Amino acid sequence: MTGKAEKGTKNDEFAREVEPYRRGLLAHCYRVLGSWDEAEDALQETYLRAWRGYAKLEQKDLLRNWLYRIATNTCLSTLDRRGRRAVPSGLGAPSTDPDIDPPVPDREASWIQPIADGVVAGSRNDPAEIVTSRDSIRLALIASLQHLPARQRAVLILRDVLAFPASEVATMLNTSTVAVKSALQRARARLAEVAPVKEELLEPDDPRARELLEQYMAGFANADTQALEKALRTDAALEMIPSGTWFAGKATCIPFLSRAVGVRGTWKMLPTTANGQPAAAAYLLGDDGRHHAYGIGVLATTAAGIARIFAFGEAALVERFGFPPVV
Repeated sequence: MTGKAEKGTKNDEFAREVEPYRRGLLAHCYRVLGSWDEAEDALQETYLRAWRGYAKLEQKDLLRNWLYRIATNTCLSTLDRRGRRAVPSGLGAPSTDPDIDPPVPDREASWIQPIADGVVAGSRNDPAEIVTSRDSIRLALIASLQHLPARQRAVLILRDVLAFPASEVATMLNTSTVAVKSALQRARARLAEVAPVKEELLEPDDPRARELLEQYMAGFANADTQALEKALRTDAALEMIPSGTWFAGKATCIPFLSRAVGVRGTWKMLPTTANGQPAAAAYLLGDDGRHHAYGIGVLATTAAGIARIFAFGEAALVERFGFPPVV
């Protein structure tokens, strides 16, 4: 076998062995970083580093652990270069004026991004794995994780989400088992402070969740404020990214939304899922009479109604979720 052919065979072997871990590694990077863009960059860097060192990996049965070690440290290097990401509610009090002018995007802030379920979902053959995967990428959790120091965040995710033993996490992070246990204890305590109440969210394929998503989309498509009012809980919140504005309570959300929906036909909505939650790709009517990509709305749905709406006004996200730019 020629050197070129042998190299090709080794490359094929590497690709075949690491491909089953791609979705899980991407989800891991996303949990740590809170950004789809950065998670994909970190995954590519992880694979590049792994490819360079694959031939030296003597125990191939430890491939998964080795890949997560590389991915975790790649993410930590990324976090060394920037501050935490956030959603509007993590930066300040809600607005009390629903009649404010249309929010101006805050491009200076580092915002959390949503991620499409399709790129990080667990095995379709294992319903339990799907539910676990969804639960561990929900936006409320991703936002809460951003409050943790980087290494505490990594420890918490490796231990409580991925269930790696403390000793293995210590090896990944080049520290002691005692330090890992201490970091985990502090991380759990801090997480309890920033997210004291965990909502019992519905799975996106739950009939009630689908009903609420339909009401939400119909409310915009038909400029039907009553449909939106029916769907929202009394204590519902609306968070708008990248403007940084948010409202708490139906009493302020609905007056603002009544202005935002415009007239019938201003908006078109297409259903999808993001972060293990029901979501909608939003299109806004343009001067050319066509509807152009506007962003992604992600809903936190409960049996009592929509608890929170995350409105990501970033047109490029629509295409990343697999939808056309114009409909």
